[in-house]
Amino acid sequence: MSSTGTTRSAVAVEAHGLTVRYGRRPAALDGCSFRLPAGRVSALVGPNGAGKSTLLAAAAGLLKPASGTLTVLGTTPAGAREDIAYLAQDKPLHPQLTIAETLRLGAELNPARWDAAHAASVVEQGSLDPGTRVRRLSGGQRTRVALALALGKRPELMLLDEPMADLDPLARHELLGTLMADAAERGTTVLMSSHIVTELADACDHLLLMGGGRIRLGGGLDDLLGAHTVVTGRGTPADLHPHLVVESRATGRGLTALIRHDGPVPDGWQTAPPSVEELLLAHLRSPSTPALLTPGTTATPMTVTR
Repeated sequence: MSSTGTTRSAVAVEAHGLTVRYGRRPAALDGCSFRLPAGRVSALVGPNGAGKSTLLAAAAGLLKPASGTLTVLGTTPAGAREDIAYLAQDKPLHPQLTIAETLRLGAELNPARWDAAHAASVVEQGSLDPGTRVRRLSGGQRTRVALALALGKRPELMLLDEPMADLDPLARHELLGTLMADAAERGTTVLMSSHIVTELADACDHLLLMGGGRIRLGGGLDDLLGAHTVVTGRGTPADLHPHLVVESRATGRGLTALIRHDGPVPDGWQTAPPSVEELLLAHLRSPSTPALLTPGTTATPMTVTR
């Protein structure tokens, strides 16, 4: 059961043929389809302009789709609003309010579920004076206050758009730890866009890679890593058939490639599991690679409860 007394959905976010446009410009989301199971901590990655911010804003109910369907926690984004915490890139806060006043505003806007002690503890971890006005905070301090608001709401789904970009490494590590502990304790689903590739393996158990307004790679991190292999040997990409070569490069007198394996690797090739960074960078550099969504991440048309 959720904190509002309703049965939790097994799917946190599901899109089917989702298209979102800004005026006459090319669609920011173009037939996007995927499923994010509830309880996962998912990294949303992709190049600039891939549609990450648009997807998060649409899931938060701030953008209206031109076509397709989008369900959040088993209902419409608007219907799930009380169960969602959304943190945009610019982290909008009222500059004239103090930190304490900002947290009181959070309590007034979320009277049924606000956890004042939890929100205050996130602020205290940053040694911030509750009487300081928001306009006097640094970018990293504003991020901490914004995350305190999001965590204080005790949501079922957190939508975070580059939440840690302006934090120093120590503060980023601390806040990621707070976020992960909260997700583990409460089963919160987290969908977080990030360019910090090196931290994804420790923080996330699920991955959605976007390109061209669609999901190009999606699923549990272990499943996606297990579907790929790094091979090294003497030969050409054609020698690796029937495996799909995601990316290859010459190394000395040989070849190193990331493949999506389909059965045993031919004799003469050394194999190794890829790292998260190798997996992501290879797919980012090879946008024409056919999409791969694991069974639990593949969307299916569904009826929306209104």
